[in-house]
Amino acid sequence: MTAAGSPLSAIDLHTHSTASDGTDSPGALVERAAHAGLRTLALTDHDTTGGIAAATDSGRRLGVVVIPGVELSTDVGAGELHMLGYFIDPSRGVLHDALRRLRDGRARRAERIVEQLRAADVPIALGDVERLAGDGAVGRAHVARVLVANGHASTVDDAFARYLVPGRPGYVPRPRLNPAAAVALIHGAGGAAVLAHPDSVADLDAELRTLLEVGLDGLESYYAAYPLARQQQLAALAARLGLIATGGSDFHGPGEREGSELGAAPVPDDVPALLAGAAANWSR
Repeated sequence: MTAAGSPLSAIDLHTHSTASDGTDSPGALVERAAHAGLRTLALTDHDTTGGIAAATDSGRRLGVVVIPGVELSTDVGAGELHMLGYFIDPSRGVLHDALRRLRDGRARRAERIVEQLRAADVPIALGDVERLAGDGAVGRAHVARVLVANGHASTVDDAFARYLVPGRPGYVPRPRLNPAAAVALIHGAGGAAVLAHPDSVADLDAELRTLLEVGLDGLESYYAAYPLARQQQLAALAARLGLIATGGSDFHGPGEREGSELGAAPVPDDVPALLAGAAANWSR
């Protein structure tokens, strides 16, 4: 955001709603974007497309272009890699079935997280986590918010650091796709596949080599949490590899993550059209 509070960009290609682990409903998220001056928003909920219809309806009413998207979690050995899909068709059966399996895995993981936390004398109730998630895909962020509400952590980030990351008492891995399968699912749904927040990947060079072989379309370079110099480095890397340099805030709700307000990433104006063109190659 600028000093005056206006967004750096009228485009945000990485946002979450209550359909997964955001705090705004899909419609409210689009309303917030409209009020902030955004004109293009991608809804990229974790492992679900359940919020796209409501977000699209709100977008039509408010003059915000809503790009249908998704964020898939994948397994890369001891770590994980997230893949963003843009301009997907949520009705494609292969994607729908895969997302249902991923959401089922999320629910089972939440049960085990609560069990492990209780065994570590950090008592929270699974019912509280499930109520917070509502009809959305349950995730660690819901557990983190319950931990904060019960006084076990000061913020969501603190809850993750204390309890929910590898090596901490509430960390539970869950079955995931492999990255190549995630790219294939996105392409199978007629979408463009983009590697999310690449600095979270342990061996970025190796993963990019593999992903380029299976048709990766873009690299999330203008990620709000990264310093401007790193964003520019990643954009240059994307250009060298022939990838679309995308970007977004990874917005989960107001105050959820410092520096991740809507429009907080300087996304170039031509990126949505470039993604639409890449997606069109896979929808033929």
